[in-house]
Amino acid sequence: MKKRFFIVSMVIMAAVFAVTFATAAKKIYSGAIYVSGMGGHFAKAEVIIDPNDAENPIKVNNLDRIVIGDKNTHATHDPRIDVNDRNTMFWSTYKLDPNNKVHVGKSDLKTGNVIKDVALDLDARAKGPMPLYCASGQTKTSYMPVMMTTEAYVDVFDKKDLNHKHRVFFDELGYKAGGYKFFHGINTPDMKGFVIAVNLVEEGKPNGKIDLVMLDLKELENGKVKVITKNTITGEPGKTITFRQFFTNDGKYLLQSGGDRMFLLDAKTLKLVDEEMITGGENHDVMPTPDGKYAVLTLRQPLNVKIEEGTKTITDGTLQVYDMEAKKLVGKSVSACNACHEKMGISASAILCGLDGNLK
Repeated sequence: MKKRFFIVSMVIMAAVFAVTFATAAKKIYSGAIYVSGMGGHFAKAEVIIDPNDAENPIKVNNLDRIVIGDKNTHATHDPRIDVNDRNTMFWSTYKLDPNNKVHVGKSDLKTGNVIKDVALDLDARAKGPMPLYCASGQTKTSYMPVMMTTEAYVDVFDKKDLNHKHRVFFDELGYKAGGYKFFHGINTPDMKGFVIAVNLVEEGKPNGKIDLVMLDLKELENGKVKVITKNTITGEPGKTITFRQFFTNDGKYLLQSGGDRMFLLDAKTLKLVDEEMITGGENHDVMPTPDGKYAVLTLRQPLNVKIEEGTKTITDGTLQVYDMEAKKLVGKSVSACNACHEKMGISASAILCGLDGNLK
């Protein structure tokens, strides 16, 4: 009888443990996310990411701005927080200012003040006035924005004074003008590699094929191109087009935005691991949480707003959560742009792109 009681008790305890383990609360993340905008500022979204809330896993507690200029001079797609100092953010601009200059700079995230702003000429081999800089990478000492023009190139700036050190074109990799649309890139966490995503083109339109090329970062920082590995992934012609990307901090995965979808890739081989379709929007960036369990996507989504004449459809910039372990998008997206614009009486489209952030 005692033996039977013991067995029953153990079964009950095991069941209780299993239920408790299965329903254990998932980690909640908080911090500030900086979302780029065409209005010459970054939206500073103070967020809570709660994976336990399946319907609304990401909430914006407060929206503010980091201003770098105005829409005529400093439209931007590119935030890049310094690995040496998480209170410093580098940035670059997306279109030429009225003096036909493109800008790179850095800002103090504590005060919101611009620390340094450098205006420079667009290279004669590039076609402006937009799109210009969008993605970027870095080393300990260099900030490296990527130019989306045809012809595409990466610039290398000294982080201390933003002195321009090198300009590297990618034509020697075989990418000729007319054969591609948009280059984007970022460094690996160990700062040994720099991946670029290249949308291939046929008859002037993206054909859905994307080359992913891993370059030697040390060589690139010194103005040279050395290929480590390469892979091609495929989406849908006319709909799939890559933009910005992030590596997980452990260097295991590359998260690649793809317009109508998001790609999860093996960081070493650049092979496809998962592919998530985006409904009702367009994906432009994907940033992982520090532990690599989740990621935050930036989306451009249509939104109906009320105006005096009735309603009109604008584009809102939103954030959505991706579960890295379950490999699926989670819950609803949340506004990072219109929620603030609405309070200011603005009913125009908000064209976001890249993000970076300090989450814990």
